Amino acid sequence: MQQSPSFNEMVEQSIKEHWNLDALSDYKGENFQYKDIARLIEKLHIIFEYSNVQRGDKIAICGRNSAHWGAVFFATLTYGAVAVPILHEFKAEQIHHIVNHSEAKLLFVGDTVWKELNANEMPGLEGIIGIADYALLVGRTEKVTYAREHLNQLFGERYPMNFRKHHISYYKDSPEEMAVLNYTSGTTSRSKGVMIPYRALWSNVAFAQEALGAYLKAGDNVLSMLPMAHMYGMAFEFLYEFCTGCHINFLTKNPSPNVLFAAFADLKPRIVIAVPLIIEKIIRKAVLPKIQGTTVKMLLKIPVVRQKIKDKVCEQLQNAFGSNFHEIIIGGAAFNSEIEMLLHDIGFNYTVGYGATECAPILTYADWTTFKPGSCGRPAPRMEIKIDSPDPQNVVGEILAKGMNVMLGYYKNEEATRETLRDGWYHTGDLGIMDEEGNLFIKGRSKNMLLGASGQNIYPEEIEDLLNNLSLVAECIVVQRGEKLYGLVHPDYDEAHNLGLQEEDLTEVMEHNRSELNAMLPKYSQLSGIKIMREEFEKTPKRSIKRYLYDNVEI
Repeated sequence: MQQSPSFNEMVEQSIKEHWNLDALSDYKGENFQYKDIARLIEKLHIIFEYSNVQRGDKIAICGRNSAHWGAVFFATLTYGAVAVPILHEFKAEQIHHIVNHSEAKLLFVGDTVWKELNANEMPGLEGIIGIADYALLVGRTEKVTYAREHLNQLFGERYPMNFRKHHISYYKDSPEEMAVLNYTSGTTSRSKGVMIPYRALWSNVAFAQEALGAYLKAGDNVLSMLPMAHMYGMAFEFLYEFCTGCHINFLTKNPSPNVLFAAFADLKPRIVIAVPLIIEKIIRKAVLPKIQGTTVKMLLKIPVVRQKIKDKVCEQLQNAFGSNFHEIIIGGAAFNSEIEMLLHDIGFNYTVGYGATECAPILTYADWTTFKPGSCGRPAPRMEIKIDSPDPQNVVGEILAKGMNVMLGYYKNEEATRETLRDGWYHTGDLGIMDEEGNLFIKGRSKNMLLGASGQNIYPEEIEDLLNNLSLVAECIVVQRGEKLYGLVHPDYDEAHNLGLQEEDLTEVMEHNRSELNAMLPKYSQLSGIKIMREEFEKTPKRSIKRYLYDNVEI
């Protein structure tokens, strides 16, 4: 494997080159230039020193995305410590477990998260610090307390003639050294600590610069709406843009369509990174109602008019995202095929990528101008992808990956590491095929694959894709009970309410959906019933349903 340049050097160079540009902002809140982030990094380094943090020690960060969150992350890596990002939506028990399992020395925590935590459950911490203002919430040594109380004084003594660019000299990382310990979302089991090396961070940022460098420049706006505790959001809404000199605006509210429309109109971001759920919500609310009316449906049948309507719908959708973006990159979970074909049909500039936390995260991608619908692109630079199948173009097999982006292994879990990293290849657990041009088509997860009564392979994601398009289905999963398949469906209660429907009406609608769905499926993969789930399914950071939680739901 080729040697990678220093990631921290990339960060250092960006700060120096873009010193007076806007760097990190909380949307509609505080704004920090690159020089301000540099000062915060130096002050945090002082706290680390007084907290007895050594090179390679872990520093946990748990809170909503914010400029202060970003500064802590960069301070951790440029000090030579290991960042442990934790999703703020995790339960207190999960956060306690990750802090303890990672052996973190410090925990930076958001206000809302802190209310739920118990410091006594995390005895190994030297201190707990609030992300919002870096206030010391718990100090277990006199030195930590002293450093926080006298931080400005200590900073002034260290830089008596003011802090300047030439003072910056960050820790020089090595390619195989662990930079981030990222705990997986746990779609199918309890989360594992993925050890991500510096080479993987560098390679992901370099990939984005190679793919998007012609379109994204220093000073451009970007909206960060995915959690930075997940590698997809971290790599492509934060690390890449920071190293490019962009202005990153953190959305501090939940990304509802209305909140997003306002932010896109205001910021006009140059690139949009999204998960399917967000795009699908926007399409269903803003586009489908416009093209499903009787008049428009009739006009779409007239060849001359059809293209004009498609162009108008495409233009309106582009305007909804600020009309300044090169493309929308969709990833993190399966994309609904009906929505995707609609986007392709109107000529919308979107693409679908594929990645995994274990690859920090990118595996495959293609620019929207060369992207093949239904696929998720081609292997990213410095990555090799193959299908474990006798006929990779036609017979589904496990997707294997090798290259600079691949993790070091799972922290304190040699068994899982041996199972996943075999013969130099990362075994993704995902299933797919690859065409002769190298386009990857994902068919599902091997752990999700069900076996029919006569040994047929059943991919629940394919059934779910069809079911999701039927009346009043907000989200669903397909489960197996003995030899029978059932759909668990969380209905679109808002729409049902608008239509004046009661619970018994929903039961009838779902039974009608089942009949319609089964008419599209071979007998071995038809549903024997649909169970209505009143609550939304519990999700991972990338908005995938945590399937394992519903393994034993009573039908």
